[in-house]
Amino acid sequence: MGRFRSLAVAVLFLVSSLCVLSMAQGPEQHGRPDNVAGNWTIYANNIDKAGSSLKTVQIIQNGSILTGRFKGPHQSGKLQGWVHVHHVEFSTDTREVLTFRGQIQGDTMSGLYGIRGRHAEWHAQRTN
Repeated sequence: MGRFRSLAVAVLFLVSSLCVLSMAQGPEQHGRPDNVAGNWTIYANNIDKAGSSLKTVQIIQNGSILTGRFKGPHQSGKLQGWVHVHHVEFSTDTREVLTFRGQIQGDTMSGLYGIRGRHAEWHAQRTN
């Protein structure tokens, strides 16, 4: 009987450990990150004044990590960011840092971008 009890305790310990380990890993990612690699034209409402501006990005994607180039009407530079399934976020490495957050739907993206705590809408179309 002692041997059976030791085996039962060992199995219970193993199952408990596996449950704790699986909870510690956090929520499961539901799907692979969308593909946003390529050239995009961004149509963005201006933050500080009426009207809109045209920007372009060239995105390189390695899994969920994004790098690339940004070009706007007044500045250009590198960008970096990430994709989580259908959500995208990237920031520019420019004099005035812009952060874009949004949703991906095939060859389009849209959301809000911001600078110094102020935000405006943007949408983008893949051009390649």
